[in-house]
Amino acid sequence: MCFRIGSGKSELLRTLVLGLALTHGSDELNLVLVDFKGGATFLGLAGLPHVAAVITNLADETALVDRMADAIGGEITRRQELLRAAGNLASVADLDAARADGRELPALPVLMIVVDEFSELLARRPELVDLFVTVGRLGRSLGLHLLLASQRLDEGRLRGLESHLSYRIALRTFSPAESRAVLGVTDAHSLPPTPGSAILSAGTDQLVRFRSAYVSGAGQPLPVAGARHAYRFTAAPVRAVETAVAEPGGRSLLDTAVEALTAVTGPAAHQVWLPPLDTPPALAELDPGPPGGLRAVVGVVDRPALQRRDPLLVDLSGAAGHVAVAGGPRAGRSTALRTLVTALARTHSPAELGIHVLDLGGGALAGLDALPHVGTVAGRGEPDLVRRTLAEVLGIVTRREALFRRAGIGSVEEFRARRAAGELGEEPATDVLLVVDGYGALCADPPGGPTDDPAARLASLASRGLALGVHLALSVHRWAELRPALKDQLGTRLELRLGEPGDSEVDRRRAAAVPARPGHGLAPDGAAMVVAEPGVPQPLPGPGFPPVRLLPELVPAGSLRDAGGGGLPLGVDEERLETVLLDPAEPHLLCFADGRSGKTALLRLVAHAVARRFTPEQARIVVIDPRRSLLGSVPESHLIAHAGTPAAIAEAAAEVAASLRGRLPGPEVTADQLRARDWWSGPDVYVLVDDYDLVAPAGAAAPSPLAPLADFLAQAADVGLHLVLARRTGGAGRALFDPLVGRLRELGGPALVMHGSPDEGALVGAVRAGPQPPGRGVLVDRRHGARLVQLAWVDP
Repeated sequence: MCFRIGSGKSELLRTLVLGLALTHGSDELNLVLVDFKGGATFLGLAGLPHVAAVITNLADETALVDRMADAIGGEITRRQELLRAAGNLASVADLDAARADGRELPALPVLMIVVDEFSELLARRPELVDLFVTVGRLGRSLGLHLLLASQRLDEGRLRGLESHLSYRIALRTFSPAESRAVLGVTDAHSLPPTPGSAILSAGTDQLVRFRSAYVSGAGQPLPVAGARHAYRFTAAPVRAVETAVAEPGGRSLLDTAVEALTAVTGPAAHQVWLPPLDTPPALAELDPGPPGGLRAVVGVVDRPALQRRDPLLVDLSGAAGHVAVAGGPRAGRSTALRTLVTALARTHSPAELGIHVLDLGGGALAGLDALPHVGTVAGRGEPDLVRRTLAEVLGIVTRREALFRRAGIGSVEEFRARRAAGELGEEPATDVLLVVDGYGALCADPPGGPTDDPAARLASLASRGLALGVHLALSVHRWAELRPALKDQLGTRLELRLGEPGDSEVDRRRAAAVPARPGHGLAPDGAAMVVAEPGVPQPLPGPGFPPVRLLPELVPAGSLRDAGGGGLPLGVDEERLETVLLDPAEPHLLCFADGRSGKTALLRLVAHAVARRFTPEQARIVVIDPRRSLLGSVPESHLIAHAGTPAAIAEAAAEVAASLRGRLPGPEVTADQLRARDWWSGPDVYVLVDDYDLVAPAGAAAPSPLAPLADFLAQAADVGLHLVLARRTGGAGRALFDPLVGRLRELGGPALVMHGSPDEGALVGAVRAGPQPPGRGVLVDRRHGARLVQLAWVDP
């Protein structure tokens, strides 16, 4: 159909649609009405029982064009499957014949697809011509028909479609060429300027000139028939009469006819087009999903090709047990994580699932602590709690790995079964989910300071945790934020609207069409989805998942449990909140800490531990204390010397060196003595050095008074020497070249880095100093690596 503006195109389309509806029942004919612009053409027709879809505003929302193509393509597939299921029937006519013979088969009404402004539609989406050609090619057998209307007929865009257009109608055209393109003659350009004047070509040489009816004019009340066909028009030609214009507020013939047809009993048309996803549904309105497993429905997936909507199911019980949510600003990342947590809490008890949350976004997850499943919600302003939460979850992974290895457990399912049978002690079989809202913020501002690497910790958790019932859910702005080692472990991915559609890992073209509304995105298979609104969490009675225990600020030395192994107890580690022992195989300890951060308390703690564990015959202590801070901290029974002045320090060092030199094995020592290490007798010597920066200032020309001890550090275990050396962090970069400090670092013994400035650089391995509360620091040793510890406190 081609026409000139004002020639009556919209009225003719309405007349055609209404005439078809009046002469055919909804079990014979269904209609799909498509208006590329506005939707005014088919206004008022949506109430017809024949209408399977009214699709409008395609020019404003181009994503709907693809959705319309999927819906029509899905209808073609549905009809083919119905004919195949009915016995491989060749056409709808065969289906109707089989139904007439008494076979119980579903009805398949003819579907008329009416498209207004189809030329502009093809200009925007040229590939849609292939869909129209498919409808034209298969339409006769499947009961599909096309009615296309446009201002101009662009033959170059039809690409084979014109051979399937049997009937052509031209209203008054702009030019003779346009008339010739439609009808093959120029007659339509000469039509009178009366709206509705048109010419019909039925594919023969004969042209029929007519004037269309005017259904938008005033109408009279019509009787409603009880039959399937409400009204029938006669085949007599319509005389040219003056049309009656409906008065403002009055009822038109179209309105009257639609009302009458609506009252006629008949089956509703099969809905080819479901309304596009708009406002996110409430989570409480969705089906919670199938029972069993760690599954939850978190939204809706739009599948226009299948003419249905599916639940967006997140399944953490299988290989896709970790979740990533990606989205640009205001895309709904935090809401998606909140919905996930709330949905899982709907279908699982706190004994089945426990959750810890790192809320580093805009605080949208703060209210989740009302759920008994949520143990801890750590915010951006709580770095200690954030760090401790990470350590807690990693501690669960480490603990379960040891339990699985010790008990011979092969899978998390076996673990749950044996735990339900009362085995395995007190370790709960609860699945644990760590939610990180703001992965980029966590990595950009590590809670453990510049030396902390939360990305590596999360990657370790993701690679190890799934087989142990520990899961991870995080949000990012773009997929490129994730390290490959972590990204490969995240099997469940929800992609919301991205700031840059080219970053999409699902479908870049579809990502560009995602509406700019929170919660909208792409499912993993590329279908449109919307995440549900979680609502307000409702507190539930009963025991909840325990919160994360924070590393205490004060640990009394008497509260430390003796973990055995011969090491001296130092404090409590953050990951397990268990006693930290100084490795008995490592004789020395190096400490960097600024004033009033706990280095003197460390030396007092070591002296206290030595005095408690060993008798004076087993261990003696030498204190190097320029500021006299350790006076009275060492029992006299264990004290050899307490030196503070340079002369006293040099004298004490020389005496210790002379004593140790006598313990070096000589030629008279036998091989059996060497193996048994019993060629000398006497107590071990613990040298405790406080404020070494005052004993040997960095850059001083004179050698360190403790330099004589440097020769014995490497073989300290053989001669019974233990050196605990503490100095300030300030200037530590230059002090690393000191013979004594440098030798301790070369030996790779344990070292403690406490409060100080990170500007001094890496002091031990990659560990830098940073802000820490008193008594807290990073202990680095060969057995455990770097771990945050809180030193025990001994009263002066």
